[in-house]
Amino acid sequence: MTSLTQELAQLAAGMTLGAIPEEARRIAKTGFADCAAVMIAGAGEPAVGIVARALGGPPANGGAESASLLPRGGKRAVESAVLVNGVAAHVLDYDDVALDGHPSAVLVPAVLAQAEATGANGAEMVAAYVVGYEVWAELLARIPGPMHTKGWHPTAVLGTVGAAAACGRLRRLDAGRMSHAISLAASMAAGLVANFGTMTKSFQVGRAAQSGLTAAKLAAADFTASPDAFEHAAGFVTAFGKGEKAERPRPLDKSRAWQILQQGLNVKRYPLCYATHRAIDAAIDLIEQHQVRPGDIDKIDVATGTTQMLMLRNHRPQTGLEAKFSMEFAMASAAVARRVGLAELTDGFVLKPDVQAMLPNIATTAIKDPGVGDTFAPFDEVSIKHKTGRSIDSGKIEHALGSHAKPMSADQLRAKFEDCVGASFPEADRAKAFEGFMALEKIPSVAALKLART
Repeated sequence: MTSLTQELAQLAAGMTLGAIPEEARRIAKTGFADCAAVMIAGAGEPAVGIVARALGGPPANGGAESASLLPRGGKRAVESAVLVNGVAAHVLDYDDVALDGHPSAVLVPAVLAQAEATGANGAEMVAAYVVGYEVWAELLARIPGPMHTKGWHPTAVLGTVGAAAACGRLRRLDAGRMSHAISLAASMAAGLVANFGTMTKSFQVGRAAQSGLTAAKLAAADFTASPDAFEHAAGFVTAFGKGEKAERPRPLDKSRAWQILQQGLNVKRYPLCYATHRAIDAAIDLIEQHQVRPGDIDKIDVATGTTQMLMLRNHRPQTGLEAKFSMEFAMASAAVARRVGLAELTDGFVLKPDVQAMLPNIATTAIKDPGVGDTFAPFDEVSIKHKTGRSIDSGKIEHALGSHAKPMSADQLRAKFEDCVGASFPEADRAKAFEGFMALEKIPSVAALKLART
């Protein structure tokens, strides 16, 4: 009987662009465009600079596989480039969300770097992204209960294996070598929820992209790993599903639906933890509809999920990084600025007296129906109490704007892309890059996207 590890390897090695539905390709291209823009916007953040200086290495020599740092250009060894770019992709927490994590923040830096190093074209990049997504989704479905509540950062854990599958696909590994690549990646997977709100969270994501690429590169050189690393009684699924009944032996469903079509991508409208986004939509709508001023507010109550509350650990944030994991800040920013954007996720804005004064007046409570097996509750709800005693309520908000269920329009996606890329590129280059991603399967190489200044 074929093992889960072998079946995952066969799935990854055998996938072709022609087999991927058109809508799945569109979702993948959206992930590329949105993540690349966020990566460029995040490239100047302190965490990215530290990683680039400490681990980015010297410029690559002519004999080594290399890739570009974005957007400033300059070639580095491919392992160094993917690490730096991966940190940049997640440091703003503005990248898309799905599969209990951030698939594009791992897959896009890994695929771009590997494709640049090996000369792969856009069609191969789209196929590689979908390979990584589908392997990630299959493993997530076998691990019971939210990984966050066990302390694991799913993006860093599952993303490592997804990136290995994606990079292995770009290297055209056969099923045997692909099995070694993903099994090796299984031993490199790690990341903790306890490090949310610090530089380490984005480092975990960059490291997942780097580790996946490294695993594929080693497997291509005939490095070996266990043939049953995922389904073994002491393997990946057992380790990360510890304490609960994990689905190790179940064979891969050959008629399985495309998970990228079922779950899609949730594109962020705000650069902070996705656990806050439904509540932000609700709060801004209430504040604008009723013309509520900050001084009018006595209290804001947010009903949300217990796992969301676990992730939103910072109740009195003092920095922009801490504020990314604070429901109190999200509501305070909505009240004070009527927006929660890049300009608000700065130390200066977080420390504004009116923002800090608002924080103690915001309370979160767990909703009674937490949902079954979901990381997020089935809805969020916001109530704002006026100092006069009057209260206004959002009702149940099930989907954030930009989610798979309420997607952004093409114009809205382009607007976010151009806002993130900003002054890094001339307007004509911004437009060309966005259009290149929207037609990614037709481009000849990463260089054609012109993402790095030379």
